[in-house]
Amino acid sequence: MIDPKSVHSTLSRHQLADGYPFVMDLEKSKGVFLHDSASGNDYLDLFTSFASWPVGYANPMMQDPAFLKDLTLAAQLNVANSDIYTTQMAEFVEAFSTRVTPEAYPYHFWVQGGAQAVENAMKTAFDWKARKIGIENANDGKDLVILHFKGAFHGRSGYTMSVTNTDPNKVALFPKFDWPRVSTPAVEFDNDGKICNDIEALEAQSLKDIDAAFQCYAGKIAGILIEPMQGEGGDNHFRPEFLGALRKIADEREALLIFDEVQTGFYGTGKAWMWQIHNVAPDIVAFGKKTQICGIYSNTRIDDVADNVFHKSSRINSTWGGNLVDMVRCKRFIEIIEEQKLADNIGARGCQFVHGLRQLAKERGHIHNVRGYGSLVAFTLDTPQQRQQMLDTLFAKHVIALASGEKAIRFRLPLVITEAEIEEALTRIADCLPAKVQA
Repeated sequence: MIDPKSVHSTLSRHQLADGYPFVMDLEKSKGVFLHDSASGNDYLDLFTSFASWPVGYANPMMQDPAFLKDLTLAAQLNVANSDIYTTQMAEFVEAFSTRVTPEAYPYHFWVQGGAQAVENAMKTAFDWKARKIGIENANDGKDLVILHFKGAFHGRSGYTMSVTNTDPNKVALFPKFDWPRVSTPAVEFDNDGKICNDIEALEAQSLKDIDAAFQCYAGKIAGILIEPMQGEGGDNHFRPEFLGALRKIADEREALLIFDEVQTGFYGTGKAWMWQIHNVAPDIVAFGKKTQICGIYSNTRIDDVADNVFHKSSRINSTWGGNLVDMVRCKRFIEIIEEQKLADNIGARGCQFVHGLRQLAKERGHIHNVRGYGSLVAFTLDTPQQRQQMLDTLFAKHVIALASGEKAIRFRLPLVITEAEIEEALTRIADCLPAKVQA
């Protein structure tokens, strides 16, 4: 076995290995603490592999013999789930579709990556729009577009690069489509949780941009694509009123409303889906990360056209149709979340964390615009340099967090985090903040 201290040098001989300096120990990592087998240190994991590991490390329910048997069977053969079906797949689909997906969304599609999920949501919208207006008029679909937002991150696949616009390095030099991109009316909060920016003016400008796009691309906008909270773009939150306006526009202008919940979905907010927090229902939702298996679900608006992608074979498809191991794991996650009441837990812990951070902002300054629901929490600093210094100091205190946007730090909490562990996180964050400068 390779020595933990040789992991990075071994990898570097064969690939770019510029990730975190620790070496995760899969056996010794427990709960919310990631164990570094190279140094022996334990890190408070408020990053959770980019919001993809919800149930903590070594969750005892992951050791259930029946689950391990199914997991082992699924791991021995990579089944082409798109055409070869198993009882394990059927049990997963039944669990996800009836216990996670809300009613009124009967259609599902499974795939292996979050970007692929978003891309297939866009393909679904393109197919729907082209058939709705007539293939001939759509010039074989090549003139159809997706309306999207500044500060969006939807992935790095062919279509998704055209709607991703955070770090330019991630999409620069690759060919992209020139699709309509509109301003983002992000909410800012004061230290009491009240909206403190002129959000109505920002929303009015965005809606003006959207109207101009629909005039410029008359009859060509197949979908409005938005993250209900932009993650990499800055943990940007939207008011329910704005999302409701998008719903109205999509209905009136014959476009599908697509929510990218790859980062926010699967109980990240304490609800199964973030759109349920705002009570604005989209037509299609793309999911991934915490779900392990990625994909989309759709409502019946898609049935406005008879031969849509959920009825016509092979319009959207992949060899593997997702991964059976991930399906088995996701089904177990659903059981864990339900039995351990993790949705309720993370809703309460998120409130505790946001309240504690706002108190720190009042007492110490240096951080502001504390925001979030459940596992998705962030605050902003004054400059990118201060943000990087804060991230470095947090890491030195064995706390893993992420950058977000230009000046924000985001936390992606494990759903299993306890009240005491939230207090420990707040203590470590407080230790990174200098004393408040007195006026």
